[in-house]
Amino acid sequence: MQDYSKQNFSLATDYTSWLEGIIDSINDGVLVIDSRGIVQFINKEYTEITGVRRNKIIGRYLIDVRKGAVLPKTLRDGKRRSGIQRKEGNNRYIVDMAPIYIRGKKAGAVSVLKSLNEVHDLAKELEKNQEKLGKLEKTMGQIYKTSYTFDDIVGGDDGLKESVNLSKKAAHSNLNILIQGESGTGKELFAHAIHHESPRSNHPFVPVNCAAIPTSLLETELFGYEEGTFTDSKKGGKIGLFELAHLGTLFLDEIGDMPLELQAKLLRVLQDGRIRKVGSLAEQALDVQVITATNKDLENMVKKDKFREDLYYRLNGIQIAIPPLRKRKNDLNVLINHLLSQEDISSSLTLTSEAREVLQQYDWPGNTRELFNVIQYGINMIDNEMIELQHLPEPIRKQGRFTKTFQQETLKDILLETEQAVIQETLENCGHTLEGKKKAANKLGISLATLYNKINNSSR
Repeated sequence: MQDYSKQNFSLATDYTSWLEGIIDSINDGVLVIDSRGIVQFINKEYTEITGVRRNKIIGRYLIDVRKGAVLPKTLRDGKRRSGIQRKEGNNRYIVDMAPIYIRGKKAGAVSVLKSLNEVHDLAKELEKNQEKLGKLEKTMGQIYKTSYTFDDIVGGDDGLKESVNLSKKAAHSNLNILIQGESGTGKELFAHAIHHESPRSNHPFVPVNCAAIPTSLLETELFGYEEGTFTDSKKGGKIGLFELAHLGTLFLDEIGDMPLELQAKLLRVLQDGRIRKVGSLAEQALDVQVITATNKDLENMVKKDKFREDLYYRLNGIQIAIPPLRKRKNDLNVLINHLLSQEDISSSLTLTSEAREVLQQYDWPGNTRELFNVIQYGINMIDNEMIELQHLPEPIRKQGRFTKTFQQETLKDILLETEQAVIQETLENCGHTLEGKKKAANKLGISLATLYNKINNSSR
């Protein structure tokens, strides 16, 4: 019986020492009084903060050692107290207090102290982090903001006006928007303008080119990942583009190039309004308007099982079609004048009527993007303020000559014009020397004498 009591006593002593060791390792100061107000325990941090040593306070009434102590009052009224500032010598600290209950009976009270120097350091660190966060938010706001508005879209009644009017209405809805048009028609320009016009304009506009990101990375780019998901994953994980676009707009360009397996995950996000990072079990609710764009026929892709039908209808809340430049030639001169006016070279910079006529005849497979490049090419070729036919790229001059041929009145004129165009082009390639002309005649399948006759006829 005696051995059993000794064993229990030893276990109790070990347990008490273990608890004291735990409390001693806490970074906050701790003081405990019993139901009589006598100090039973302080930890090392308490001494560090207040300068009061164990042998000066343990076993004594707290009120006798620390004049004005508030903890005995907490013991009496059983009320918790927090944020009480105290001072011991030059040491200032802040105290939280609470009563201790054992089996429903008040057994004492405890106070937890934190040095005001530490609080001050924490406050400074918090202020620094908030400043960093503010700079980050400002940077994010600068990066993910729109560059264009509807004022930047140039087009008249028979051109883009209908598409612009529909886009302005779409901007004030929460429906997903699908923009369809050939490459170079300005789909991203429309997406920028829609976001700028919308109530989300003060929040991020995040553009993503689905064709430019490798399939293996697209999911993590869109949804992000948790720390430790991959061997070389970033510390703290990665925020996804959906999360970056929260309260704003996510623009998914070239949506037709998104792989089928990722289309299913995108559909789920659009249905539920929630994302789950790669490697995470938790979901996160987001408020994002999604604008998508493509130069592909999604409806036809659906029929061929290359695009999910349910995703197509989910994306196609409002469909905006941007007509190609060849179908809105009335916009061409307006666009040319607009592009010329953007240059700082001269206010009188212009094109000759012949150059404009050739540009009107051209089909513009690259649309407004190609027109911009052609005008820039012409500006760099001129010696004065006038862009002439010779200053336009060769493929456009060629098609202009060919098209012009078919505007003649008679078949004889058409054949003659075509023949002369072919001869001149062959001579340009082979050379105007005697050897060059022999080579040209051989290439054309005619004699050198016939070639000379045709050249002489063209100069009459």
